[in-house]
Amino acid sequence: MPNIVYIATSLDGYIADKNGSVDWLHATPNPDGSDLGYNDFIERIDALVMGRNTLDMVLSFDCDWPYTRPVFVLSNTMAHVPEGYEDKIFLVKGPLTTVVASLNEQGYNNLYIDGGITIQNFLKEDLIDEMIITTIPVLLGGGSPLFGELVTPRSFELTGSETLINQLVQNHFTRVR
Repeated sequence: MPNIVYIATSLDGYIADKNGSVDWLHATPNPDGSDLGYNDFIERIDALVMGRNTLDMVLSFDCDWPYTRPVFVLSNTMAHVPEGYEDKIFLVKGPLTTVVASLNEQGYNNLYIDGGITIQNFLKEDLIDEMIITTIPVLLGGGSPLFGELVTPRSFELTGSETLINQLVQNHFTRVR
């Protein structure tokens, strides 16, 4: 029952710039419109788990709702989902181990974990099984880091690496237990 991270970072390990923007993610030319492996990845998962900040970011994009799977939003303060998303977004709260166990019991076994703080908290609880990290060749010099402090190290094994659109490097890591 893997919990999987699929995310892009700058060369210096940030997922958003100093202003919280992710516009730099689209700065690399992609003339053929490659999905960079996203569609194959999304076919593997049953649901997404993200934090409120990530939900707010996604809702700010000028596009249709991008997810075809249920989205579970971790929030202790949201009382209801935004209007029009009641069948797409579900609020969850509590200890992450309890949240994951509850989702697994509901049949959501392959979870896409998204959002910096959420990923960091899942790592603190040792709840990440795989990470697919695409590195974009830009130095942001600050912003929102992908990783935070851990009490104890977490070991991962590199299980794959691929160059995409002659610019990006996508690495696939699996947790060593």
